[in-house]
Amino acid sequence: MRLNDDHRDFTAMVHNLVATEINPYVDQWERDGFFPAHELFPKLAAQGLLGLEYPAEYGGEDAGHIYSMLATEAFGRVHGAGIPMAIGVQTNMATPSLARYGSDDLKRRYLAPAIAGTAVAAIAVTEPDTGSDVSALRTKAVRDGDDLVITGRKMYITNGTQADWLCLLARTSDEGGHRGMSQIIVPTDAPGFSVARKLDKLGNRVSDTAELILDEVRVPATNIIGTPGRGFQQQMQQFIVERMFASYGAVGQCEYALERTREYLLHRHTFGKPLASKQYVAFTLSELTARVELLRSHNLRVVEALDAGEDIIRLATIAKLEAGRLLRDTADACLQFHGGVGYMEETWTARFFRDARLASIGGGADEVMLQVLARQDGYPID
Repeated sequence: MRLNDDHRDFTAMVHNLVATEINPYVDQWERDGFFPAHELFPKLAAQGLLGLEYPAEYGGEDAGHIYSMLATEAFGRVHGAGIPMAIGVQTNMATPSLARYGSDDLKRRYLAPAIAGTAVAAIAVTEPDTGSDVSALRTKAVRDGDDLVITGRKMYITNGTQADWLCLLARTSDEGGHRGMSQIIVPTDAPGFSVARKLDKLGNRVSDTAELILDEVRVPATNIIGTPGRGFQQQMQQFIVERMFASYGAVGQCEYALERTREYLLHRHTFGKPLASKQYVAFTLSELTARVELLRSHNLRVVEALDAGEDIIRLATIAKLEAGRLLRDTADACLQFHGGVGYMEETWTARFFRDARLASIGGGADEVMLQVLARQDGYPID
């Protein structure tokens, strides 16, 4: 797939928005450990960025998947990775199942405000005792007349302190394992819902991450997304979208970091010559740049496959695995080649280094990606 002038103009628009509406405020938001999603998201929505692929009927743009890829890459230039992650939760993690399987009523009440930026969404799957093993989750939603009564705890929830609604995965029957789960829209103003605590993280500090409590939260049974009991399968499909978001973002983040590092090395002199003239430095950064280009090419292949209606599970798994490793390698090299100044909090490399580490954990750890690939390759692993 080749990019055209429309694609380049769109990317330039997102870059300008990042430069004017986000980056001037990121340092303060990092110090606060919080960014005002209810103020920022309407600005993104005004440019159509919160509903690129969603139907115009609900306020979306009906655009192709390539625009989601380009937008996510462009958000890689934000000076704090927590902001793109929070945006990604809104566009690629909390809303895909709702858009694909939700009733018209749910879409009008919850998807449309999310696309408009007037409501902040969160995805609530992980629990204190369950992470990668989604089939072990314990949160229950018990039927009581026309309602569901939900009890449980959710952990590591991005946008958790300011979300207006959750796309929550809970057990709606006594079947074990991956059976008997449903995805449920849960408004956070419902009685019994509370934020137990805002979590203090190593990186992505600008993004609010929370532990949530659901103490007999009552919602209409019609808030189930799609088919009751099929929540696990729907969530797995939603995870595939999330993994591609991570891969697209890694390209933008690494590309921007390598540009900034190259500029620094061209002007930083040692022993009378620019640091960029040192062969090891130049070769290391050029190899990382080549890996970024390979990942971008892979991502474009995913776009084409997705548009053709093909199964992208393997492609997305490979992309997520490489994206996390590439981010870690890039962050380490950029900090190393800045030397002592790169280790200082006042230098962008320190924040980038801390933020990058999550990429191999969140959205499916490297080990889970390898497990998926190994099973597809016929290895009898447990």
